Amino acid sequence: MLEDEGLKFSASTDVTDHPASPRHLAAWGALQQHACRLRQTRIDALFREDADRFGRFSLSFDQLLADFSKQAIDTDVLVDLMRLAEQARVADGVRSLFDGEEVNFTEGRPALHMAMRGSCPMPAGDADVVADTRSRLRAFAAAVLTGAHVGCTGKPFRHVVNLGIGGSDLGPRMATEALVTSHATGPVVRFVANIDPNELEHVLADACAETTLFIVSSKSFTTAETLANANAARQWLRDALGQGADITPHLAAVSNAVELATAFGIAPERVFPLPEWVGGRYSVWSPTGLPLMLAIGVQAFEAFLAGARAMDAHFRSAPLHANLPVTMALIGLWNTDFLDIETLAVLPYANGLRSFPGWLQQLDMESNGKRCLRDGSTSEVHTAPIVWGGAGTIGQHAFHQLFYQGTRRTALDFIVLAGSEDPREQALLHNALAQSAALMGGRDLDAALRMLRARGVAEDECARLAPHLVCPGNQPGTTLLLPRLDPYRLGQLMALYEHKVFVQGWIWGINSFDQFGVELGKDMARSLASGGAGTHDPSTTGLLAAAADMRRITTAAD
Repeated sequence: MLEDEGLKFSASTDVTDHPASPRHLAAWGALQQHACRLRQTRIDALFREDADRFGRFSLSFDQLLADFSKQAIDTDVLVDLMRLAEQARVADGVRSLFDGEEVNFTEGRPALHMAMRGSCPMPAGDADVVADTRSRLRAFAAAVLTGAHVGCTGKPFRHVVNLGIGGSDLGPRMATEALVTSHATGPVVRFVANIDPNELEHVLADACAETTLFIVSSKSFTTAETLANANAARQWLRDALGQGADITPHLAAVSNAVELATAFGIAPERVFPLPEWVGGRYSVWSPTGLPLMLAIGVQAFEAFLAGARAMDAHFRSAPLHANLPVTMALIGLWNTDFLDIETLAVLPYANGLRSFPGWLQQLDMESNGKRCLRDGSTSEVHTAPIVWGGAGTIGQHAFHQLFYQGTRRTALDFIVLAGSEDPREQALLHNALAQSAALMGGRDLDAALRMLRARGVAEDECARLAPHLVCPGNQPGTTLLLPRLDPYRLGQLMALYEHKVFVQGWIWGINSFDQFGVELGKDMARSLASGGAGTHDPSTTGLLAAAADMRRITTAAD
C-alpha cells in the first residue's frame, strides 16, 4: 500500500487564509520538474523498474480498493503531491467543510450535505426542522410502500415519476438505476428531466393515473423545465381522473417554497424542504433522495447513507498517505495540470452504473469548472477536466478505439466489481482488467509484425499492415474495485468522488459549491421566451426567424 512519507497537515483553521493560486507553492515547481521527466517515461517501463508498484501505489478502505499503479507517477511524484496538499492546507479545508464554515464563500454559507447522512453537526437553528422533515419523509415513504397512502380512487401506487432536473434528477436517477434489481417489489420509479414533451409522454405511456404518484423536485419551485413538466403531469391526472377528482394524493414535492408548492396543489404535509446548505448536485442524501427511497425501501436507503458516512469518516480522519479521496484528487490534478491531460473517461463495468458518468459530469464540471479564484483573480492553471464515459463492455466497441490509436492522451477511471462466480460477471471483470492493462502497455511495431507473421500473413503484407496495428498505449488509468454493487457500496463510491472534487477545488482555490455560470444561458432563454427580438446577435435572430418559418410550413402541410 502507499507508503507513509511522514508528512503532516498544518494546524491553521482560518478558511480565509488560503493561497490564491497553487502555482506559487514550492511543491508546484517540483512537480513541474517531475512532469518533464515522466512525459518521456512509459508507465509499463515503470513496472519493469519496480515489480511492487501495485503494492506501493494502491490503497484500500473497507473492501474498496483503488489501484493507482497504472498512473504515470513514481514515489518522488507522490511525495511532492502530498507536499502540495500540505502546502495548500487541504487538512484545513477538510476541517472547515465538516465544521460548517463558509466554504461556499461566494454565497456565504457552509456546504453540509454530509450532515444529511449523519457525518457532522448541522447548524443548531436547523436541527429541529431537518429532524421533522426526515421523520415525515420516512413516514411518507413507508406509507406509499405499504399501501397506507393511496390514490384518489383507493388504489396503491404502482408508478412513481420524479420531475426534476440537474441535481434533482441525476443523483436519484443514477442511484435508482444502480440499485433497483429485477426482483424489486416496490413501485416502478421513473425520472423526467427534459422539457421535451417526448420524455414525459414516454414515461407515462404504460402508467395508470389511478396508481401514479408524481414528485415535483425543485428547491425554489421556480425551475422552468420542472414546472413545465409538473403542469403537464397535473393536466394528465385531471384528464384521466376527471376534473372533479381530488388529485392531491398523487402529488408530493421536494422544495423549500412550501407556499408555491401548496398553491400548485400539493398538500403542505407532503412538501419536504431541504436546507440551503445542501447544494443540488450533493442533494441525493436529502429529501431529494425520496424517489430512491421509494425504489429501494427505507432500510436500504439507510444503508446507502451508511456507506457514504463510512467514507466521510475515512476522509476526515485518515492520514494523507492513506486517504483515498485525497490521493485520488492529487493524481487527477497531476494529470490535468502537469501532464496536460484534458479529459477523464469514467468507465463503469457494471450495467447498473451506466449513468454514473453523467452524474459525475455534473458533480465535477459544475463544481470545479471555474476560473475565478477566492481573491477574484483568474486561475493560472487548468481546473476541472472534461468528464465523460460510458458502460463497459459497450464502450469497447465504440469509443475505446480512440484510446488505443487516437492522438490524445486520456485519463481513465475503471470502476469494476469483483462479481460472483457467474461466468458473465467474471467475463466483465476480465474485460475491465484487460482494457486497463492493454491501454497502458499498448502494442508496438515489432509486436504487430510478430502477430501478423504468426497468422501466416505474407511478409510484404506484414510490412504494409503492421503500422495500422500499432497501439501506443501509455494511457494512465485508475481501477476502483468493489466487492459488489449494493446501497452501502454505492454510497461509499459517490462520497469518494464528492470528496475528491472538493479537495481539487480547494487546491485550485476556487469555490466548488456555486454555479453562477449556468445562469447566463437561463437568462438568455428567458429573454428569448419573452420575445426580446432585435436584442440578440444576428445568428440567434436569424435562427429564430428560420424556426418560425419552419413552423408555418409544417402547420400548413399538416
